[in-house]
Amino acid sequence: QVQLVESGGGSVQAGEPLTLSCTASGDTFSNYRTAWFRQAPGKEREYVAIISGSGASTFAANSRFIVSRDNAKNSVYLRVNSLKPEDTAVYYCAAVRGAILPPSSRARANPNQYPYWGQGTQVTVSS
Repeated sequence: QVQLVESGGGSVQAGEPLTLSCTASGDTFSNYRTAWFRQAPGKEREYVAIISGSGASTFAANSRFIVSRDNAKNSVYLRVNSLKPEDTAVYYCAAVRGAILPPSSRARANPNQYPYWGQGTQVTVSS
C-alpha cells in the first residue's frame, strides 16, 4: 500500500497561484491513479482533479486546477491559478491502485473510491 504526504499549503493573496505537492512512499506510485480533494469548514469533501498513473490523462473540476505528476519523484502536484477566497480549504491527495482512469466522471469524483489519503494541507486565501 502507499502512504501519502501533502505539502505546500499556506496563506496566500487572492489572485496568486499556489502549487501543492503530494509525495508517496511504500509502493510503485505509477501504479496508482491519484486525485485531489478539498474540504472547507462545514462543507463536504469536494473533488478537485485526478491524474492517471502515467500522467497521460487528467481531469479537473475547472480550468484553474492543473494536476501533474513526476513518478521519478513519487509526487503528484496540484497548481491552483487565480486563487479565490472560496478556495480556502484543506486539500487532500488520495490514491487507488490502478493506473487507468475510470470512464465515469462520477466514479473519478467519488471519495469513497480512494482507500489511501494524506493528512491534508491547509490553504487560506485572503482578499
